Order: sequence, then structure tokens, then C-alpha cells
Amino acid sequence: MNTLSIFATYQPNFIQVRKIFTRFVVLALVAVGVYSCDKKTDSTGADASSTGGVAAGDLKIAYVHTDSVINKYDFFKKKSEEITEKGKKLDLDLQSRAKGFEQEVAMFQQTGGNLTQNQIRAKQDELMQKEQNLISYRNNLMQELSTDESKLLNDVYEQVQEYMKEYAKENGIDLILSHTRGGAIWYATDAIDVTKSVTEGLNKKYNANPAAAEAKATAADSTAKK
Repeated sequence: MNTLSIFATYQPNFIQVRKIFTRFVVLALVAVGVYSCDKKTDSTGADASSTGGVAAGDLKIAYVHTDSVINKYDFFKKKSEEITEKGKKLDLDLQSRAKGFEQEVAMFQQTGGNLTQNQIRAKQDELMQKEQNLISYRNNLMQELSTDESKLLNDVYEQVQEYMKEYAKENGIDLILSHTRGGAIWYATDAIDVTKSVTEGLNKKYNANPAAAEAKATAADSTAKK
């Protein structure tokens, strides 16, 4: 494939996903520390409830495998496919332009002997400018796809975060942690793994009203641009 090619297939940037969901882990660990302090205070005679906290022993904690939730979220899959198709179309357009440029260069190489030195220099300058324009066009396309990806990840973060709050409230959970390879959690018993339940609930909510998720993502994008 021509070196000017952009990525023909879309690969979600899970490094960026993990950075985004690290906020969950950091906040969760801070919360655990706070609750632990409340527990210590309680052991000295103070009532944990009087401080507005929850004793560590009373916490109900769960966790989800973040990558799995993202990969299986129907909104994410749908939008990922759209970005993939967009990338393929942009790549075909770029390749068409690149092919036209290569043909023009080849024609110049064949007929350049019939031109004057001034004409040759002028044509060389013209081709150099066209090459730079083509490279700039490729870079702009790659930036556009990168922006689409970043927006998608942000939309998913917002939707998952919103649903996590609903899920926690419905199930009486005080803390839901994000479990990722290389993350802050080294081990957690499967008994508190709610990945499947969260994913099913998230998809049920989305599929019940896909337009709502689309509208919310559009509204968030409009707000970000102001």
C-alpha cells in the first residue's frame, strides 16, 4: 500500500481508554482510604454515620473488567464500525489522489527532456507543492479520525459513568472499581465481578432508546465546541 495511506481499519485506542477510566480507580482508592479512616474513628468511640462516612466493614464493593464492558457495549461497537467505514472511504480517496500524483510525476519524467530548464524548474516546484499538499491532506484525514476516536471514547466514558451510578444505586453498591490489565487492582474475587451484569444492563438501556444516546453524544460535542 502506498506510504501515504491512512489506517484503513479502525483500532480503538485502549491505552487512552485506560487513562480515562483510571479516574474511576483513583477516585475509588481515595474513597476506600476515606472510609478506612472513618472506620478507625469509629473504633475510638465516634459514630461513622455522624461524619457522613461509611465504615469500611459496611462497604459493598464490586468491580468490572473495563475493556470487556467497552468492547461489548453496543453503542461503542456501532460507532467503531462507522469510524472504520469512514476510514476506508477516506483512504480510498487519498489513494486515488496519490495515484494521480504518481502518474503526473511519471509523465514529467518521460517528457521532461523536451522542456527548457526554466520549464523543468517550474514543473519541479509545482510537483513539490502538490506533494506537500497531499501529505498535508493525509495528515488532516488522520487527525480527523483521531478526533472521532477521542470523541467516541469520551462519549462512552460519560455513558458508562452515568449507568454505573444507576447500577450502584439499584444494587446497593457503595464502590465500583475498574479492573484493567496493568491497573491498580491486582486481584479481586469473582464473587464481586459485575462485568456481565453491567454490560447487559448498559446495552439494555441503550437499545431501549438508541436515539437518546446519540442525542446526548451530539449535545456533548456541541457543548465542547463552544
